[in-house]
Amino acid sequence: MKNILVINFGGIGDEILFLPTLISLKKAFPESKITLCLEPRSKGIKDLTNTIDDLILINPKGKNKYIEMLKLLFKARFGKFDLVISAGGNKLISILLFLTGIKERYGYNTGKLSEKLLTKAVPLNKQQYASLMYHDLIRDITDIRTDVPEITLEKGEKVPNSVLIHPGVSKLSVQKNMIKTITPEIWADVIKILLDNGKHITLTGGPDDKEVVDKILSIIEPLNNPNFENYYGKTKNLMDLAKLITKYEKFVCSDSAPLHIGVGTRTRTYAIFGSTDDKKLIPQADFVTALKTNDDCPIKPCLWDHRQTTCEKLSCLKFKAEDIADEILK
Repeated sequence: MKNILVINFGGIGDEILFLPTLISLKKAFPESKITLCLEPRSKGIKDLTNTIDDLILINPKGKNKYIEMLKLLFKARFGKFDLVISAGGNKLISILLFLTGIKERYGYNTGKLSEKLLTKAVPLNKQQYASLMYHDLIRDITDIRTDVPEITLEKGEKVPNSVLIHPGVSKLSVQKNMIKTITPEIWADVIKILLDNGKHITLTGGPDDKEVVDKILSIIEPLNNPNFENYYGKTKNLMDLAKLITKYEKFVCSDSAPLHIGVGTRTRTYAIFGSTDDKKLIPQADFVTALKTNDDCPIKPCLWDHRQTTCEKLSCLKFKAEDIADEILK
């Protein structure tokens, strides 16, 4: 197997969760060239791994989506690929893969058409960690198994007694009314408790996080605590963030892409979970903990399973700062 095309449309978190599949393919076929087709917003994934050889950037959700898909077909048909794998669950995916003309085609089973047009129509099991769900796509290709994302970087020495805080979520999720983290005030209270317990705290975030970071800083900076550091805006890309995370003993974040970077670096990670299912988004590993409330919501987790936006009550995000801090301080 020399030339492999893999298609996975989604955010950067989805691409990180897809890394184990690519890693196993590279281990199975070390001389192969792996080309990942993805959305332009997620192209930073290539900086986090040495597994991906090339990228094809396609925007399937914009106003020119049909032109974009024709561009994908053109690149696929003339790319001399031996194998194509798609992580999409849309019923039209099998038609798209068939039209590429690539001999070996793997995707999820979406019905009789996929069974006829694909070399292998793989059963889609969403009731598991997403990385394992993606990895099912290649179980008939290789026995090699990679369960958890691995980010390629050299790890340095850790700052003693340190905690890195990344409170933000993507602006896209906020715009779609997917509230997945606690308020800036609770984040600030968590930081104050950790500082009172002698922890060295660093606050970071990306461009989407300016509003929440500014609010936290308005509460924390007047305290003039020498153990607090504002690192917002100093990470220029995903690799910068990954390197920063590895310097800290513990990493605390929301249910967002930085969570998966923390997991990929094997840093002791704590993630706030509300309406989403932690079992699908983090591995069963001792270096990552899902922080959840005991709200007794009868349909929790509900986001994606029962609704496409979060509810108005948000009882699943009514955390006490003390409870979060206590877990981190254990």
